[in-house]
Amino acid sequence: MSMPWRAAMHQALYGPSGFFVSGSGPAAHFRTSVHASPVFASALLRLIHHLDAALGFPERFDVVDVGAGRGELLSSLAAAVGVSGEPSVAVKVSGEPTRSGRSGLIPARVGSPETLTSTAAVRAGGFTPEVGGTGVPLVERVRFTAVELASRPDELPEQIAWTDEIPDGVIGLLLATEWLDNVPLDLAVHGEDGWRYLLVDPTSGEETTGDPVSRADAAWLTTWWPPQNQPHPTDGTLTDGTPSERNAEVARAEIGRTRDEAWAAAVGHVERGLAVAVDYGHLRAERPLTGSLTGYRNGRQVPPVPDGSCDVTAHVAMDSVASAGERVARCAYSLRTQREGLRALGADGGRPPLRLAYQDPAGYVRALAEATAAAELTDPAGLGGHLWLWQPVGLAVDRLPLRA
Repeated sequence: MSMPWRAAMHQALYGPSGFFVSGSGPAAHFRTSVHASPVFASALLRLIHHLDAALGFPERFDVVDVGAGRGELLSSLAAAVGVSGEPSVAVKVSGEPTRSGRSGLIPARVGSPETLTSTAAVRAGGFTPEVGGTGVPLVERVRFTAVELASRPDELPEQIAWTDEIPDGVIGLLLATEWLDNVPLDLAVHGEDGWRYLLVDPTSGEETTGDPVSRADAAWLTTWWPPQNQPHPTDGTLTDGTPSERNAEVARAEIGRTRDEAWAAAVGHVERGLAVAVDYGHLRAERPLTGSLTGYRNGRQVPPVPDGSCDVTAHVAMDSVASAGERVARCAYSLRTQREGLRALGADGGRPPLRLAYQDPAGYVRALAEATAAAELTDPAGLGGHLWLWQPVGLAVDRLPLRA
């Protein structure tokens, strides 16, 4: 039986047998920036220390990861800070990937050296961790919280809290790395009588047209999905309840109102600090004419059939999300690419100077490994093209490390 895409996505991703709540978890199917390199976590560690100082070294510093997967990122950060009681390890260069995924790679096994943040990598960026004005080091003040609907992984360090709801009163950093692209949303198609919802059969993925969109969704489309994304009169449309033979030319919209609401709610849980969303995204002037909805399974892109067997994802209207967050935070935001964001945090992917190879051969190898890993994360044709939304709460944007 056909249903709206939003309901089908929710059932496929978060239902009792959903993709994100059962099985081995998303890391077995695709590779994100979190899995790609310890450089990502190292950069976020620099941000944590900078933000800690900007907030005046609060008695409690929260690091909350929304859509935490199986806790890979927080495990890396906790190990680097020293909270988990496990020593940090040096960067290890992993072998070539064998399969493609959301970013073209399959991640290393959780807990392996490839997924841990290197103390050497952090120091290579020129940052030395500080203690607060009271002399209490960060390791004694930081609180890590993973927000995820799946059950708590057995191997997760006990110092990391696990919950299915964002905690209130966050003071510190709230992270959402590739979370919003999996927030269920409705799809619509534009025909002669305006926008209508797309329905989908969850077992086959076959689409049909449904009712006209609601007033709220129509308002969102008017504001955030520009007229140039609507078809010309000669374009194929879906008006008779069956897929058009020219489906590829039909203007589709991925109605991002639910993502706006999810992000606004997340920002509303931050009392003081910074909320950061990192995701595949697009801006109003360049919305995808035929949409971006797709699926991933076992490291390969597959048709987005919402039957629970694959990830179902759509890129995020990041400017709309940013506007929603700004209304809640009442502070100016910054929206830039991952390449710009990581460079602002000292991960630029630049090759170390050759003289280092003669002065410190081992150091040169480590620096070269970090530069290679950073190059993948900052490649504008790949992960570097992700958009970073920095939303301060009770903090001026000029207090953030947003250098070019």
